[in-house]
Formats: sequence, structure tokens, C-alpha cells
Amino acid sequence: MRFALISDIHANLPALEAVLADIERRDDCDATYHLGDLVGYAPWPNETVTLIRERGIAGVAGNYDSTVATDHEHCGCKYEDAHQEQLAHQSYAWTREHVNSRAKTFLGELPFRMDLRPRGGHAGGSRLCLVHGTPTLNTLYWTEERPDSFCTKMADLAGLTAGDVIAFGHTHKPWHRIVEGVHFVNTGSVGRPKDGDWRAGYVQLHIAAGTDPVVEFRRVEYDVERTAAAIMASALPDEFAPYLRTGGKA
Repeated sequence: MRFALISDIHANLPALEAVLADIERRDDCDATYHLGDLVGYAPWPNETVTLIRERGIAGVAGNYDSTVATDHEHCGCKYEDAHQEQLAHQSYAWTREHVNSRAKTFLGELPFRMDLRPRGGHAGGSRLCLVHGTPTLNTLYWTEERPDSFCTKMADLAGLTAGDVIAFGHTHKPWHRIVEGVHFVNTGSVGRPKDGDWRAGYVQLHIAAGTDPVVEFRRVEYDVERTAAAIMASALPDEFAPYLRTGGKA
């Protein structure tokens, strides 16, 4: 089966629309799943949730989703510095104020984890585990700098073995590593990349019997100026606009 995995949309509707159009244009995807953080930082939280719901895209709860749904005191985000922390608090307050009850209910019903068996429960083969951060917390950052020992610990906690795949997001930086036969895939971010590439990112994953899983990172151009203009016209921090234009380097 071929899966499209999208994560960290963060209410960037133009980026999501472009990614979904790219998936449809390729016409080789059997199913699309999201890895959470549908809202926050951009001005279309309700529209983003509506599009995900209307397309029937199943997925897991990101930290932003679960905290907004439960009216938590903060979003559980990591901050680069005190200024970024201040901006993040403004984003969280804005999102909580503007998300509607239907979207909030949807966010609150997202599961923490999903496990997929592409060959069905009666057959062997690679399994796919979907989380937002790690199998233990959706607030814990699983960066590429984590040692192999951390990866194997997470795989053990998730019950994964050689040939299986665990996909996650949260850091907004894509990477792929194989440790003791388990594939660890950070899908990057659709709506708020932090790797210096402004284009929306997602992963295509191919899992077939008798072969190793194949991971392809995709980048898609979108109307970033539409998002930037909408941010500037809202009460969200203006700094979020150049941040998107530079892929998190502003």
C-alpha cells in the first residue's frame, strides 16, 4: 500500500490545499493520514479542520490539538527563546478564541496513536505506527540528533520490530533513519516548516510484502503570500509571516 502522511498543518489552509492537490495529482496513494497539530499559528483553524473532516482523513492528536480541545494553560510547545515563547502564547490564545465548538470537539476526539497493518490483521508484514511526538508523549520532541538508543527505546515501548515503521512529526524537520530494522520517519511539516525550505512538506510511504518500506519526502509550492497576508490582517503576530517565507529561518 502507498500512504501519504501529513503533519503539522497548523491552520495553513493554502499549504494543506496544495499538498492534497499534489497527492491527488500523483494518483498513486491508497490512503492519507495526518499526524496532528491541525491548528495554531495561522488564521484558518476551523477551515483546516473542516477540510480534514470532509476528506475523511484520519489521524492522531498533536499537542496543539489536545491542548486546544481541553483548554489547557499552554500548548506544550518548545521555544527557541523568550521572544518566541511570547509569540507562541499569543498564537495559542488567538487559536483558543477563534476555534469553533465543532472543530474543538473534532480535535478532542482524535486518538493519541494509530496502528495500521497494511496486509490486514490476519497476515504478517510491516506495521505502521502513527504518533505526533513519541509513543509516550505528544509534547516530546524527537529530533534527528536523538541517538539510536533513544529510537530503539521508543520502538520497544511501541512494540515494534524489524520491518515496522513509526511515523511522527512535531519538530517540523523531516528525516528518516533505520535502526535495527525499524524505520523511523519524521514527516516534517505541511504548514510551518523549520528546515529552511518554505515549501509544504509531507511523506509518501510504500509498504509492500517482501520488500523494505520505501520513504519519499515531498515538497510542494503553495501560495505562501496568501497565508502571509492573512496573518498580517489578523491579530496573530506579524512575525509569523516572514517565518513562513523563510522556512523558519526569519
